Amino acid sequence: MGRTTALSVLFALLAYAAGVWLTHDFQVWTAEGARRLDVALAPVPAPATPLHGPDMADTTLPLLLTEGEGGGVTIVDFVYTRCQTVCLALGSTFQQLQANIQEGQRNSPAGTTNTKGTAGVKLLSISFDPAHDNPAALAAYASRLRADPHIWRFATARDETALRPLLERFQVVVIPDGMGGFEHNAALLVVDGRGRLVRIFDYADVDTALAWAQHLEATQPPTPKAEGSAG
Repeated sequence: MGRTTALSVLFALLAYAAGVWLTHDFQVWTAEGARRLDVALAPVPAPATPLHGPDMADTTLPLLLTEGEGGGVTIVDFVYTRCQTVCLALGSTFQQLQANIQEGQRNSPAGTTNTKGTAGVKLLSISFDPAHDNPAALAAYASRLRADPHIWRFATARDETALRPLLERFQVVVIPDGMGGFEHNAALLVVDGRGRLVRIFDYADVDTALAWAQHLEATQPPTPKAEGSAG
């Protein structure tokens, strides 16, 4: 009897310890929750993934996020243009984000930018289906969504091999569905002006994600040049 009790207590202690480790002290209960907590605790630098897209010279993700019309906070999602399920919801979410950003610009004094010298939060959709989603396909997709290229850009890598380090770094799960499409996780990824993934929101949390990104945009320090940029 005593041995059975001792084994039960040991099992309970081991189960508790495993629960603490797997759930970050019981703060999260799912893999997606763990991903979001990990990113919030330790920002993830974007890898130097080579990208191209509509009206875009060949570049790398860090440069795209920190140079030119970037250099501020960017909300990123991962999609593929043939998707008829969750990507449609993400497209609608980004349309709403774009409308809210445009409204904020209209309500700002003419010709002004924020205190960091940028025009505000940007949007970036990255396709994980480079075999199909070349720049022409992405341009057609952007047109259907009425994307404003000054706010919302589209890009992909030249092949899956180049894209894989980015998906792994940002923990984007993409699994072929056996019918020519993909199953994948979906979220709004907030990347700061230094090209670091700093927060992840559910794609239904439009207002929260944008408010947090705008706050970060207004308070982050000046953006240093990304590695590999001129100067």
